[in-house]
Amino acid sequence: MSALRPLFCCLAFVLSSTPAVAQYNKAAGENAPMERIRQEVTRDDGTQEVREVVRPAARDGWGNARGSQNDLAVDGAFEGQTVAVLQFYTQDFDFSLPKAALKEKGFSVYRWVGNAPDPKELRKGLQKACQLWIISDSTRHLTPEHVKVIKEFFDAGHGVYIWGDNEPYYADANVLGEALLGTSMQGNVIGDQTVGLRKDGAGPGLLRRHLLTTGLEYLYEGITIATLQPSPHLTPLLHGSAGNLVAAFHDNGGKRAIFDGGFTRLYNKWDTAGTARYVKNAAAWLTNVERFGDAVVRADLRDTTARKPAPKP
Repeated sequence: MSALRPLFCCLAFVLSSTPAVAQYNKAAGENAPMERIRQEVTRDDGTQEVREVVRPAARDGWGNARGSQNDLAVDGAFEGQTVAVLQFYTQDFDFSLPKAALKEKGFSVYRWVGNAPDPKELRKGLQKACQLWIISDSTRHLTPEHVKVIKEFFDAGHGVYIWGDNEPYYADANVLGEALLGTSMQGNVIGDQTVGLRKDGAGPGLLRRHLLTTGLEYLYEGITIATLQPSPHLTPLLHGSAGNLVAAFHDNGGKRAIFDGGFTRLYNKWDTAGTARYVKNAAAWLTNVERFGDAVVRADLRDTTARKPAPKP
C-alpha cells in the first residue's frame, strides 16, 4: 500500500480544495482531475485482492479529461436559469452549439439578435436571467441607457460575459469594457492554435487551477483574435499562442465578469480542444452561486431568430 500513498494524498488534496457548492462537481478547480477505480491486483503470494486505485481521468483526443463529471458543474444543476444574450454579430453564427452545451447544465438561452432591444425591454428581460452575454460586431448598438441597465445588473452581482473579436468587431465590447471594467481590446492577431496550461505569468496558455478552467489542460484560442489591454480590475485567464492576452475575468466584491477577444470560439472549429467545456464552465461560474446560493431564477423567455446580419470579411 505504501506505493499507493502518494495517489491517495493527491486525492485528499483534490477533495479538500473543492468548493462546498452543491452545483459543482468534485473536480471543480482541477485542470487534470483524478478518478477512483476498483482494481484487482495480485499479492506477492499469488493471491488476488481488490484495491481502490486513484489515477488520472481518461483523456479525450485533445488531452482533456473525458466526461461531464469533469466539467465545473453537475449536469442539470442550473435547471430553470436563463442565459440572456445580446448577439450583434450574426454571420454564420446561430448560437446553436453554445446553446446545446449550456442545456446540458440546465440553462435555457434567450437572445436578442442583430439589434438592441429598447432599454426598458432589456431591463425587463434581465429580471428573468442569471447572466448576460454580449457578442459585439463592428457597429455600436448600445446607448448610454443600455449601458446603465447592464451596469445595474452587473452591480447587483449577476454575471456578464463581454465578447469581442478581431478589429473592428469589438464596438460594444469596448463600450462595456470601459464602463464596467476600465479596459478595452484592440488589434487583430492570427491565432488558430490550441494552447496548454500557462507555465508563467505572461506566457501562452490557460490559468491553472481556477474554477473556469476545470477539466481543461488544452483550449482552442480562436481564429483571429483581439488583445485585451491590462487592467487592475481583471485577472488574466487565457494568453494566446502569440503571448497576447485574449481573455480575463473580474471577481471582486461579489461581482463577476469575463472579457474575451475571441468570440470565433463559439462557432468556428467548435469541436477543437475544450470549447464546449469552457462555455459550460463560464456559465456556471457567472451564475455566482457563491453569492446567491440555491436561489433559482425561473424563466419563461424563448429564444429568438436573427434579424440583421453583420458581415465579417
